[in-house]
Amino acid sequence: MSTGARQLGSFSVPPIGLGCMVLSHAYGVPPPREQGLAVLARAIELGIRHFDSAALYGFGRNEELVGPFLRPYRDDIVLVSKGGMRGENGVRTIDATPAKLREDIEHSLERLQTDVIDLYYLHRYDRKTPIPIEDSVGELARFVEQGKVREIGLSEVSAASIRRANAVHPISAVQSEYSLWSRNVEIGVLEACRELGIAFVAFSPLARGFLTDVDLDPAAFAEKDIRRGMPRFNEPHFSANRAWLGEFRRIARDAGCTPAQLALAWVLRQGDNVHAIPGTTSVEHLDDDMGALDVTLSDAIAERLDALINPRTVSGPRYPAATQTEIDTEEFGTDTDRAPG
Repeated sequence: MSTGARQLGSFSVPPIGLGCMVLSHAYGVPPPREQGLAVLARAIELGIRHFDSAALYGFGRNEELVGPFLRPYRDDIVLVSKGGMRGENGVRTIDATPAKLREDIEHSLERLQTDVIDLYYLHRYDRKTPIPIEDSVGELARFVEQGKVREIGLSEVSAASIRRANAVHPISAVQSEYSLWSRNVEIGVLEACRELGIAFVAFSPLARGFLTDVDLDPAAFAEKDIRRGMPRFNEPHFSANRAWLGEFRRIARDAGCTPAQLALAWVLRQGDNVHAIPGTTSVEHLDDDMGALDVTLSDAIAERLDALINPRTVSGPRYPAATQTEIDTEEFGTDTDRAPG
């Protein structure tokens, strides 16, 4: 698969973008502002043009960090954000009703210091309100008509929901977790995206840091690190997954690249419409990630990877049960130990 520029809706960008979440959210205490700005600056230097934020991340702080920094480069980048999930009074909430989406877009435009967001995702299909996905996507379509958003996308949805949404307004991108160890989108989502000409954007392509050369210690995770609640980072699953990690790193050596580069190259190999948005707080790790663009995996290496890491060898679901109920999983099956994602 080509690692040259790929289409993200009507935009042409390198296939590796930057997931900005970790600069403000999710893995404990965020890095100092100066460190986050250094990562963003290095991303620009490396040619990254796809920057992914959300109203949820840091409960608005991520947009406040990313938007002002990227403003001088606004005409040369694709600025991405999401609505429908946010922080209110210190609590994460999901509400994709048209009224809430209207609040979200106005807040995001203000924090990002822009008149228009290039790609705006429905962060979650609101399963609790309940509200038909057609109503939420219809409101996003109005944002396009009003010039507040150029193109719209969906996050963490099933193939059936993609088709329903696309019938209301063309969907430019679908974002979901995808890596060697989270592969449920292979059941139907990737096929739907290919069929409809939609870009697929893989978040957490490095398995939340697991598929790297860093030896993670869950006991040392910060108190508010979201991985503390994820089954794969708890026993007995963590030890079961570490059992094959050494072989994964050996395959990386055989391929002449780092583990992170191997994981990213595998994701990008899955289709010319596939993008990856790894996140990092480290300039050095960002440099390493971008090296994946120079890695071409042979069929033999890809076969070794698929034999080693697949739905039968990965132990544990990716989310705890309570979080999983928030995900649009009608395509995903129920045997999470056998079919991670």
